[in-house]
Amino acid sequence: MELRKFVAPEFVYGEGALNLVGRYAMNFGARKPMIVTDPGVLKAGWPARVCTALEAVSIQAVVFDAVSCNPRHSEISAGVERYRSEDCDVIIAVGGGSPMDCAKGIGISHSNDRAITAFEGVDRVDVPAPPLICIPTTAGTSADVSQFAIVNDTTRKVKIAIISKTVVPDVSLIDPMTTTTMDEYLSACTGMDALVHAIEAFVSSAHSPITDLHALEAVRIIPDALPKVIESPDNIELRSRMMLASLHAGLAFSNASLGAVHAMAHSLGGLLDLPHGECNSLLLSAVIAFNYPTAEERYDILGTTMDLHLDGLDPSAKRRQIIQRIEALKEAVGIRGGLAQRGVGRKDISELARKAIQDPCMATNPRIPNVYDIEVIYESSL
Repeated sequence: MELRKFVAPEFVYGEGALNLVGRYAMNFGARKPMIVTDPGVLKAGWPARVCTALEAVSIQAVVFDAVSCNPRHSEISAGVERYRSEDCDVIIAVGGGSPMDCAKGIGISHSNDRAITAFEGVDRVDVPAPPLICIPTTAGTSADVSQFAIVNDTTRKVKIAIISKTVVPDVSLIDPMTTTTMDEYLSACTGMDALVHAIEAFVSSAHSPITDLHALEAVRIIPDALPKVIESPDNIELRSRMMLASLHAGLAFSNASLGAVHAMAHSLGGLLDLPHGECNSLLLSAVIAFNYPTAEERYDILGTTMDLHLDGLDPSAKRRQIIQRIEALKEAVGIRGGLAQRGVGRKDISELARKAIQDPCMATNPRIPNVYDIEVIYESSL
């Protein structure tokens, strides 16, 4: 067994966790925190709830909501300027992966006085960021527990991955109530994102017994809970199950890393600004088909965890059943069609593959592809 480390933030999970934000802000000595969010989450009212909780302990916050669905390097620069001009001292991210990744970027860019693009890669951050509190409002991205930050470098039209212990939040307040304002399709896409996190972590070349525990628990929960939460979006018990699954998946992938699905999704998001969870969903089956011969035993365990009966089947039949299970789940939650319906054309494939092969997530894919392999996977996902 190779050496493995496991990194996780302090987190509070359960209904009402959001209300603890004032206590934690005080613990970090906050005088003027900056809330990083996006227009949709702002409209849903969660930043206002955070402000109210902060005001209860006599803390006034600044709100920065200029964050898009794939956070841009220019938005991080604008956030740093706002953070400094307002003399802020703590960052509170409220939202899905985009606000949380933007908040991470603002923190390390501020503390190191460098552009966010300087930190691309693994362990490139020298100076830790100011205290970071994350309050996730989606059940999927798991940026609230991960040592990843994904940023869209619009100059190069590529999503860069920043992987560093310094971007692990100081505390995450994981309140399933915040997910009740997600619409049906966002619930589906973020839920599938969590499933991809768990699957890729489990087959990753950097997996460990600890990450396996979390990955398999997420895979056990999501295929059953996600269709039900789409049907009953106000059911807090189902929302809690999905939030818990997202937490498990995040703890798994943050420590085992990911694979080709995420590397290819990052390329799509950078070049064409497509939604991340949706891209992962559309690529998953084709990547499983490619990886299966190298990681048959691991995928079979995943299939069994998803209640498939694979005993006695030959490898081709087992792979087919696993992929059919994934496709049935996508259909059940309303994710249909392929990349072509999202504006991806054959003319894009060469550039997409060239950028995907360079993504750090590709390093832990169980089967290392070449550029042609990646092009074939994109082609089959159109």
